[in-house]
Amino acid sequence: MTLSATDVQAVDARDRSFLSVGMGEGEVVLKIGKPDHEAIVKSVKGQPEEKTWSYFPHPRDPQTLTVLTFRGGVLDKIDRKISR
Repeated sequence: MTLSATDVQAVDARDRSFLSVGMGEGEVVLKIGKPDHEAIVKSVKGQPEEKTWSYFPHPRDPQTLTVLTFRGGVLDKIDRKISR
């Protein structure tokens, strides 16, 4: 089974809680879609790039902000914060 872009966007926001450290960027996009915001944290020649992806609260998970940190394209840290 393949997912279209529309299917990826329709993924339930609660699936964000099933992410795990070590996943690649592509796997994360397939599971929960593209981030709402992306920021480069560190980009130094010869070192792995570090960036964050933020997923804003969603109607099905209305109080949770999810921030993912990637290092060299691999999920390194997951922060799920209650936002009110």
